Amino acid sequence: MSESFKHDKKIRLAVLTVSDTRTKETDLGGKLVQELAEEKGLDIAAYRIVPDDAQCIRQTVKDWLQEEKVDVVITTGGTGIAKRDVTLEAISPLFEKQLDGFGELFRYVSFLEDVGTKALLSRAAAGVANDKAIFVLPGSRGAVKLAMNRLILPEIRHIVFELTKHLQPRE
Repeated sequence: MSESFKHDKKIRLAVLTVSDTRTKETDLGGKLVQELAEEKGLDIAAYRIVPDDAQCIRQTVKDWLQEEKVDVVITTGGTGIAKRDVTLEAISPLFEKQLDGFGELFRYVSFLEDVGTKALLSRAAAGVANDKAIFVLPGSRGAVKLAMNRLILPEIRHIVFELTKHLQPRE
């Protein structure tokens, strides 16, 4: 397999904001995901805001997992410990494999660089399904910026390459 595939493939993201109160105008976390991704040359294939409703969240992600135009799904919001925070419960059953290191590293870096011991309340997670990566992020701009800049964007091309290399013809 050519290394150029890993570096040259156009990565397409679907961004889902989970919130009962956010609108496209007030969704700062979802906007930041899109801005940071586009700065790194990634495309935004889809964007939606859905309420904190497990069925609605799960169905949206399931639909995107079937889309050929989506390589990565990134969600923001609903990862805390409040009763309405159901994003992880909605999405984790879809994971074929979990990427435990993402949540561990996110909480570690959050502890060191952002919110201190409040990081233990985060249930940020990641996994893969249908040859696509799924990242479940908190909704705050600080958490989004940290996750995107420190963890997701530095590895996204390698992750997509690993998930799709079996689909590429051998040289």
